[in-house]
Amino acid sequence: MSSVPLTGEDGLGTTDAQRTIRPLGVLAAIWGLLGVSCLLLNAAGRLLPLAIEGLTAHAIAPWQWAITVGWVGTMAWSEGYRGFQQGFSPRVVARALHLARHPRLLHVALAPLYCMGLVHASKRRLIASWILVVAIVAMVTAVRFLPQPWRGIVDAGVVVGLGWGLVATLAFAVRALLGRPPRVPLELP
Repeated sequence: MSSVPLTGEDGLGTTDAQRTIRPLGVLAAIWGLLGVSCLLLNAAGRLLPLAIEGLTAHAIAPWQWAITVGWVGTMAWSEGYRGFQQGFSPRVVARALHLARHPRLLHVALAPLYCMGLVHASKRRLIASWILVVAIVAMVTAVRFLPQPWRGIVDAGVVVGLGWGLVATLAFAVRALLGRPPRVPLELP
């Protein structure tokens, strides 16, 4: 057994499936997953028009299309598959399930942040999560200064990654509802 509790294990021999889920826990999990999903959807929805504008309203040379295809592919693999599908999304769902079975009022109120590992997480997870937030804010700020079509090219890759992340998060949530929760470390304190 791992030294870090996984979804379904509390280190005491009691599995999550053996615990009763109270209505507050159900609301917490829904709030957490809905909040994270809305965050991803909002970000993708705000960037999509800029990506479309950059790729359609400006003359783009063949070499720029090649960069676009390479960038979108890179973002699909690095942000979508590696970042979301293999890390963020299963952890969000696992932490939402844990919150459903262990609701505490503050964690329920902050459920999206809880699910993303921005509160009530191991020191390592808190540091990594908050550094990632700061880095994303810095990159968003920097990309705003790029002229079109370059901003559109960058945004197209980000939209693909965010879309992948949203689909992955929802897919992990559906699998959890069907009795196959993600088995990933919860990274609790």
